[in-house]
Amino acid sequence: MTSQGSEAPRPAERRHRWLRIEFLCLFLAAPVFLAVFLPPSAMIPALFSVTILGTILLHRTPGFRWRDLARGWNRIDWKVVAAFAIATTVVSAGILMALLPYRWLAVLRMNPWMWLAIIGLYPFLSALPQEIVFRALFFRRYGPILPPARAALALNAAVFSLAHLLYWNWIVATLTFAGGLVFAWAYEVRGSFPLAAVLHAVAGNILFTVGIGAFFYTGTISRPF
Repeated sequence: MTSQGSEAPRPAERRHRWLRIEFLCLFLAAPVFLAVFLPPSAMIPALFSVTILGTILLHRTPGFRWRDLARGWNRIDWKVVAAFAIATTVVSAGILMALLPYRWLAVLRMNPWMWLAIIGLYPFLSALPQEIVFRALFFRRYGPILPPARAALALNAAVFSLAHLLYWNWIVATLTFAGGLVFAWAYEVRGSFPLAAVLHAVAGNILFTVGIGAFFYTGTISRPF
């Protein structure tokens, strides 16, 4: 009896141990390695590779179904989206006017077609893939090893912010942490992946429209080494 009881937890323990290794590699080691060791030209391919890897891992997660991500449209509170959009606009405009006032509406003013391309493509090429990795994968695959409740939301925001370490900018780190909290809340608390994706898309489009997207350009990276 004792021998059988001691053997039972071992598969679960091994899985949790493996999940911790995956988690550390994907959400901690990868962004640090990317930011410290790779040249700017390698960043976009590297990030794309991490997204592909995360998608594969999510697909192989027991119990996960892709159609689950399409659920939750009825839980989108458009008042929340509007309030978030206003708050994002006010904060980003304040930061921009204090630090880079000449960048106000820069892309829209200098290249309206590029601005339209950003508005149209960002939700699908950037916001959606990031939400798959940092919300769906994070909470669905690594849920068994995450801390409870609010601590998990804070951890999610922290790793989301760390993923932007490659920009070496405290403004980017702060904004992505704050945004990560909101997106994690939308996905995990409100139970709506579509809401998280919409909020992320809205935030990104506002940042690039206002002009604070300059802090997110690969070409503005300033390494401290």
